[in-house]
Amino acid sequence: MYSILLAIIYMAFVSLGLPDSLIGAGWPAMQRDLDVPVGFAGILTMIIAGGTILSSLSSERLTRRFGAGVVTAVSVGMTAAALVGFSTSGSFWMLCLWAIPYGLGAGAVDAALNNYVALHYAARHMNWLHACWGLGASLSPFIMSSTLASGGAWTGAFLIVGLIQAALTFALLMTIPLWGKVHPRGRDTAEGSVVPGEPAVTSSTHVPLARALRIPGVPSILIAFFACCAIETTVILWASTYLVTDRGVATATAAAFAALFLLGITGGRFAAGFFAERIGDRRLIRGGFILIAVGAIMLALPLNTTVPALIGLVVIGIGSAPIYPAIIHSTPLNFGRRNSQAVIGIQMAAAYTGSTFVPPLFGVVSSSAGMWTFPLFVIALAVLGLLLSERLNRTVGARV
Repeated sequence: MYSILLAIIYMAFVSLGLPDSLIGAGWPAMQRDLDVPVGFAGILTMIIAGGTILSSLSSERLTRRFGAGVVTAVSVGMTAAALVGFSTSGSFWMLCLWAIPYGLGAGAVDAALNNYVALHYAARHMNWLHACWGLGASLSPFIMSSTLASGGAWTGAFLIVGLIQAALTFALLMTIPLWGKVHPRGRDTAEGSVVPGEPAVTSSTHVPLARALRIPGVPSILIAFFACCAIETTVILWASTYLVTDRGVATATAAAFAALFLLGITGGRFAAGFFAERIGDRRLIRGGFILIAVGAIMLALPLNTTVPALIGLVVIGIGSAPIYPAIIHSTPLNFGRRNSQAVIGIQMAAAYTGSTFVPPLFGVVSSSAGMWTFPLFVIALAVLGLLLSERLNRTVGARV
């Protein structure tokens, strides 16, 4: 039973990654066929991000009422329906409509699944599951490119991924009875409410947003999580441009090493799974932020060779790898099992906020100050994440 459900959850994480890079991979063809400005891709991603943030904040109430299995199955079903809807859309306004359930489904399932894994499975699985997300995100461009190369339309790629999501929805519906039968992992040190002066929290008690934000340490981890996800998406968007414009790297080489950044994240998470339990979540987070800073310094070194800069980009990916899973996995320990779903929902919202708004913010910064500020921007985010995560450690240590 434990293994069957875990296998389904692994499939779910691969499937979760599939849609995330599909729009970006297919936008050149979509923009041409729909005859809209190139910048309209930002409208779609903003609608999706808005729905994702909203559903992340609502995930705690939904999961307490219906259970993680039902929320996961319904959310994946919403995503499947949205992707099939994308495949039938012949105008941009239709894509905007389908982007609403796309975002709402993505946020709820992300928060529900992450909390369930944090409560029921070991740290190695959290790292490997997020590596599977990276695998899914890496597969989407290949699905889109093979569809277009075979003479098909971009709608065909959305249909393929939508059908994969629909098949997963069916599998999740069949396993709903199993979700309540897997026992949580060992007891944590913050079993109930950790908010001084607040009433005791039971397993069925809804934790309002205001109460969750008052839990000592929550604001710190939200900012650290914001910084972590902002680093990932900022590097994904701007690394190639920095290497070409400021370091003189050939365009093809820069693109290849930008892809290696993603492979560094995926490979780093697979590797972290083997020693995550021995090292512990705190050290993984601390070491990850330090590695990111080291990689960014290598990017900035004013040397005649670009080799350190290219290696630095891979180092940033490896450093980024364990932070997201470790923050999620440590949430029940830091804030209590009964608060973990609410806190993880807010963390997801903080993550999506950083991923959505910080890359454009750096675009504004680089337009006025220059692209050379890219490594400094990454270092600043890494230092911010490190300081706030260490502040959380002190807060939890004082409480325990």
